[in-house]
Amino acid sequence: MSEINSEMVKELFEEQFGSWEQARNNYKALDGVLAKEIQVDGFPFKVQFNPARIVSSAAKVDAKSIQERKCFLCKENRPAVQKGIDFLYKGKDHYTVLINPFPIFSRHLTIPMECHQDQLIKGRFDAMLELARQLPDYTIFYNGPKCGASAPDHFHFQAGIKGFMPIESAPLKMKVIYHSPKTTLSRLTSVMNGVIVMESNSIEDAAGVFDKIYSSLKVKEGESEPMLNILCWYDNGSWAVIIYLRSKHRPECFFKEGEDNILISPASVDLGGVFITPLEKDFTKITAGDISSILSEILISSEEFEATIEKIKSIL
Repeated sequence: MSEINSEMVKELFEEQFGSWEQARNNYKALDGVLAKEIQVDGFPFKVQFNPARIVSSAAKVDAKSIQERKCFLCKENRPAVQKGIDFLYKGKDHYTVLINPFPIFSRHLTIPMECHQDQLIKGRFDAMLELARQLPDYTIFYNGPKCGASAPDHFHFQAGIKGFMPIESAPLKMKVIYHSPKTTLSRLTSVMNGVIVMESNSIEDAAGVFDKIYSSLKVKEGESEPMLNILCWYDNGSWAVIIYLRSKHRPECFFKEGEDNILISPASVDLGGVFITPLEKDFTKITAGDISSILSEILISSEEFEATIEKIKSIL
């Protein structure tokens, strides 16, 4: 297993800002991004107007569109100026740590596998935990193939500098559903439905618990994995993992026309408390009611969550 660290990533950003004009300009543009806070059930959501993210928010991820475009995460299709840091996990899974040229965070990474494989988390959750351990200044996140991933055909994680998403520090109302000497599972009881929080001091134990959660989730007909988003960070010898269970890719407002349209395609960062609006009209008009409605629509229902929790408890 190859080791990486935050200093290596810092040097990568410095090199890329010096050599890659587009990336440098897009990060500089973050200084002028408009932001506001909206309270939803006591949780401080940030809303960000970030026009550069239209590339991701409006990405066509249907099978036909994916087949017709070159994969932008494959090494041969990436810009020649884009450099990366190799990360080899368990001697077999080869990742490359890249700076994301269309950032949300002041430091935003994309971490694709070297080989072109579908976006499926099964068997790779422990690599996510290890990345969080080696990059403790970052929160690692995973967007499922129909949960915000703009490259569902190429497996990748992303990472953003810690302290940006409210979910990392806001007080959360939770109820414990499982506890062992190494791992605790809780369910969120306010703000949004379908959220499981894992705290663990063991990478092996956490991975084993996650596998059981994953195996208990429904897979929709024609899909390859359950719909979910995952956030993960490491601090003082333990991991915090937040698992969002989804029912839909995009809310109805994404497809509506005229005044009813809100162009938002929620992924891990939005669920972590930062709603990204690539259009100024949406930034201006979005309300606490809109955010609450979008969350209720894309996350699983209370009834399905209750049944899922009982199933998870029965196999742990």
